[in-house]
Amino acid sequence: MTAAPSIVVIGGGPRGTGVIERIAANAVELYGDLPLDLHVVDPHPAGGGRIWRPDQSPLLWMNSMAEDVTMFTDETVELAGPVVAGPALDAWAEDVRTGRITPDADPAVLAEIHGLAGADFPTRRLQSAYLRWTYERALAALPPGITVHEHRTTALAVTGPRGGLQRVRLQGRPEPLLADLVVLTVGHLDAEQDPEQKGLADFARRHALVHLPPDFTADSDLDALRAGEPVIVRGFGLAFVDLMVLLTEGRGGRYGRGEYLPSGREPVLYVGSRRGVPYHAKIGYPWSGERPSLPKHLGPAWTEELLKRTGPLDFRRDIWPAVAKELGHAHYHRLFTAHPERTALAHEVFAEKYTAADPGSPELAGLIAEAVPDPADRLDLDALDRPLDGVRHDSPEALQEALRNYITADLARRHDPEHSEDLAVFLGLLSAYAQIVRLGDIGSWWHGFFSYLASGPPGPRLQQLLALSRAGVVRFLGAGLTVETDEEQGLFRARSATVPGARTEARALVEARLPDPSLRHTASPLLRALRDGGAAIADDGLLAVDPADSRVLDDEGRPHPRRFALGPFTTARSSGAFTRPRTGGPAFRQNDAAARAALTFLRDLSCRGHLAS
Repeated sequence: MTAAPSIVVIGGGPRGTGVIERIAANAVELYGDLPLDLHVVDPHPAGGGRIWRPDQSPLLWMNSMAEDVTMFTDETVELAGPVVAGPALDAWAEDVRTGRITPDADPAVLAEIHGLAGADFPTRRLQSAYLRWTYERALAALPPGITVHEHRTTALAVTGPRGGLQRVRLQGRPEPLLADLVVLTVGHLDAEQDPEQKGLADFARRHALVHLPPDFTADSDLDALRAGEPVIVRGFGLAFVDLMVLLTEGRGGRYGRGEYLPSGREPVLYVGSRRGVPYHAKIGYPWSGERPSLPKHLGPAWTEELLKRTGPLDFRRDIWPAVAKELGHAHYHRLFTAHPERTALAHEVFAEKYTAADPGSPELAGLIAEAVPDPADRLDLDALDRPLDGVRHDSPEALQEALRNYITADLARRHDPEHSEDLAVFLGLLSAYAQIVRLGDIGSWWHGFFSYLASGPPGPRLQQLLALSRAGVVRFLGAGLTVETDEEQGLFRARSATVPGARTEARALVEARLPDPSLRHTASPLLRALRDGGAAIADDGLLAVDPADSRVLDDEGRPHPRRFALGPFTTARSSGAFTRPRTGGPAFRQNDAAARAALTFLRDLSCRGHLAS
């Protein structure tokens, strides 16, 4: 008897769930009623995976509003397969409240669902319930010929010839899984320490200090950080926000009337980074009125032209000028249509001249200066990216006041529809990301800039940060942060360009960021085995994949016929496995392309009778 073909999805988090949803959506067209064994490998519950697992602190929130989170395709997604509508997180919660959906969730999570509004920031554990329901719905939509097998363990290696059976070695299992095709959707993984981190860790061991390397904050050993003691924190993004929450409210502190009331168990967090400021707050108002046409200056034709070029692309030279012009188009379209009193030229005239001007040219700068009289209304991406460049303060206390003023102003602007051009730029960033991800490996700067501007914390978190600053629990260090070690005194020392001459000493250092996704330093035996087995690694250490369908490339640039990879460890990493509704989610397009290629391959294999047995 011929065995059914088999596909192994390694990683059951939101990316793996998205691929399975697309397999279900495309199976009737591409695979019919043929038999198929679908294996899902993940040590954590499928749906949420590790990052979105249900057993997390209820103090940890998503950084998106409930109405801005969906796992389902719509007509804005460019895909060859069918659109299968599904509820965004807020609509799902409403279906739970009305009894149309009955999720298998903890009673505390169900209580959160019943109080959730679209503009609320849900907890991570609530999002976990939504992801689990999405996974179960995808399984229910699979044709009856597809049998699902879950393996709650870790995949250690994938081996096998290009043209034959793949073997997936599992932790704690003597026999490998036999697979005709493998899809890697492993998400964020731990990393080995790079030379700098290893040196810091060795120094900490020698002097009985605390060094917490890059990690998912919920998994860090925060008990090692003692009450009242200074802690140098390097990183001011979302990982810092989680750290801040767990070391304050998580230790019994509370907020009242805009002030923080300490429990006495908090350490003192001295935080700085390259920029020296937190990510920009989430925008706190909805869109209204006319939308800018996006993409405008970097649509599919622009992408195809770049892909035809020989040699590697340089982001700053080949891509950034068009991105800056695209973001400017979104910004000025909104300014002219929603706030015309702040402009000095007819919109039609400006738009025609803006389109004709070369990106970054003196003509473009002159046009903007003529048409937008107030410099504060012009889009200055460099100033947005590095607000403390060239800023100097005479004392740490002066910096505290200045940063509180900066954060207060950012909060006010991001919640004021009079500055709705900021929301237009956000939409431009989403559109640009969808096009740029098609180009493959472009380096890491763009991803960091996107996250800083478009994926920042909820406004209430920055309000809490201000209260913690006033209470002295958080102290700002500034930009250009460097950390040194003092062997003689046995201390970490932090310096910043923002307050020349100032230094902060501490016996604890926390790296508040996720581990580098580079395969050069990955702690994953699975990815190490791929790296050492001939898979192509890009200049920034990411796994090279074919932008068309996410097949893994070998060191000769050939797509592997039986291996696919999607996620942040690949050159086709996108802005997230889920996204805001009606924004074209590039991850959904990638999932669809990979699922269709996989189903077509397995169908042809089945019809030829060349199956793993």
